[in-house]
Amino acid sequence: MTTDTLDSTATATGEELLAWREEFPILAETTYLINNSLGAMPRAVRGDLAAYADAWEQRGVRAWHEGWWESAVEVGDLLAPLLGVAPGNVSMHQNASVAAGLFFSCFDYPAERNRIVYTELNFPSIMYLAENERRRGAEVVVVPSDDGIGVPVERLLAAIDERTRLVPISHTYFKSAYVQDAAAVARRCREVGAILLLDVYQSTGAVPLALEQWGVDAAVGGSVKWLCGGPGAGYLWVDPKLAATLRPALTGWQADEEPFSFRPGPIHYAEGAWRFLTGTPNVPALHACAAGYRIVAGIGPAICQRSYEVGPEFPQPFIAQAESNRDFFCPASRAGHFMFDLKGYVARRLAAADIKNVQVLPCDTCAEDTRFFSYRRACQRGEPDYGRGLSVICLEP
Repeated sequence: MTTDTLDSTATATGEELLAWREEFPILAETTYLINNSLGAMPRAVRGDLAAYADAWEQRGVRAWHEGWWESAVEVGDLLAPLLGVAPGNVSMHQNASVAAGLFFSCFDYPAERNRIVYTELNFPSIMYLAENERRRGAEVVVVPSDDGIGVPVERLLAAIDERTRLVPISHTYFKSAYVQDAAAVARRCREVGAILLLDVYQSTGAVPLALEQWGVDAAVGGSVKWLCGGPGAGYLWVDPKLAATLRPALTGWQADEEPFSFRPGPIHYAEGAWRFLTGTPNVPALHACAAGYRIVAGIGPAICQRSYEVGPEFPQPFIAQAESNRDFFCPASRAGHFMFDLKGYVARRLAAADIKNVQVLPCDTCAEDTRFFSYRRACQRGEPDYGRGLSVICLEP
């Protein structure tokens, strides 16, 4: 398996960017430079909200069993590719504060492991929640910044020790856009047994995320900004291995494994993202946010099928996953080898997650040597080096 990389000097063409302007009606009348406060509304939101109103008006209570009840998890699945996580583990909430508060409610603070470590550049909501844990026995350690822009990762890592219970930090700092090294923090947390909660509100939709690959334990965010999802659509992702061990104190009937049994006594927690739900979901907001999530999804720059030759063993894991994945392999000129349609495969996976509007950039990172670095191309040509860059598959706004 090879890795192609994106030249940092390569940019989308004006034509590629302009094609999306008509999806945001406000751009026809306004030079809109405030997505960092409220993302522009996608055109499809009006129709999605009309569908919500139609269902309520025409279907009444039946709407709960025709999509409303599952919406807090199914909409979360749309975010999974943007977060770099598997579907089924993202739950939707009123906002990031509620999502983070729910996660905090899963923990106690024994004397030998009672520390919460965060940085002074955190967004206030997460900071306020952490500070309020003092009343439940937490000792709070605030890692300072020298310049108000970033926090040296070495300083943050040094503050995380065997006494640390939680590390709730921002991935991208809201004042400076400084991006913290989440993978390094996650490694340190694993070394000492601490739990990392990453606030990705300022990142999702603007910065490529790979939460599972980095080893992050949990993440929270919202949709008001770069996701163009409007208010009322926060989210919480928890690594499924950790999730199975947690018992949120902030909970509600939708988190029970048999919610319609209405049984008295302690809750019997559901599995996956359902475990972290509370009461009645915010159905209108969940209709409004989905259009923005779908627009954000895109494929490329990436290697094209004509350049992506793979060996005899490569197709088997894909075919084992689904017989239909044979569609993405055609015979190569070398016997027993295949040409792999990476973009087509990713597009189908996104479609399976109900992301229908997928932009596939036509560029070929292997063939276009003036725009992209490529390890594959460098090996084919016997070149001594191939440059450095970012991974091939990105989800861009």
